[in-house]
Amino acid sequence: MIYHHNRFAFKKTATAEQRDEALASLRNQGESIDAVVRYVVGRDVGGEFEYGAVFVLEDLAGYREYLMAPSHARTDRIGLPLLETFVSYDTTDSDDPDIAGKIAALHARRYAGDPALTKLVADLPSYTGSAAPKATG
Repeated sequence: MIYHHNRFAFKKTATAEQRDEALASLRNQGESIDAVVRYVVGRDVGGEFEYGAVFVLEDLAGYREYLMAPSHARTDRIGLPLLETFVSYDTTDSDDPDIAGKIAALHARRYAGDPALTKLVADLPSYTGSAAPKATG
């Protein structure tokens, strides 16, 4: 199993309506992507972030399906411009010693095929993750 975690805080300029739309879009990912076994989207408690989301995926094939889903792309397009800080990472019980590289390769292929997404992520004020692209400018 792979647990894909996202933790984030909105910019002060993000309106309540924009926040609600972004959070609803994250929840839609959990509902609409068949590869998602379970998910949670909600308040981040005890940390420096406002919200978090965790998507549980069975394997790398499911991870790829999750990354490439239209609902995921929609969330990126509407949500990323609203974020001040963003962290993504994965927890897995896989015994594969190359799992981290394989996950990073999935992200790299996604970024390579979507320059607009790459720019959105690279231009975040603060982003760390297993496959964060470099800043564009």
